[in-house]
Amino acid sequence: MTNSKKSSNNSSKSNELYAIAETSGQQFWFEVNRYYDIDRLNAKEKDKITLEKVLLLKDKNSITIGKPYIKDAKIELEVVSHKRDKKILVYKMRPKKKTRRKMGHRQELTRVMVKSISVVQSSPKSSPKKETVKKEPKPKSEKSTN
Repeated sequence: MTNSKKSSNNSSKSNELYAIAETSGQQFWFEVNRYYDIDRLNAKEKDKITLEKVLLLKDKNSITIGKPYIKDAKIELEVVSHKRDKKILVYKMRPKKKTRRKMGHRQELTRVMVKSISVVQSSPKSSPKKETVKKEPKPKSEKSTN
């Protein structure tokens, strides 16, 4: 019989840093130094891509959840290659009408490797002090009696 605590400790060490981000209309669980196949991107091989729509970020100490995105969180990806997925067959048929249509589809994919997941701690920006110009109130005009 195996002890479940040991297996959970081993898996927690490998999953110390991960992020859930949105790209290609889908949400992916990204970990550093792992490959992912996402929908085709307009990028050449070995290009760097930065994802800024990070929904959740977990590091060693804490979990950060965005509302809806985490500010200043970035995932850096490197394009490894472009490829095509397996063929999917689509068969449409209308019964008793002798109408049949058989089509195939292969999705265009981009294989990316996660290089880093980071949150840039932005220092509080000191906004330049704006001069406030106070308008002096107009003197009240005397009411004329007619």
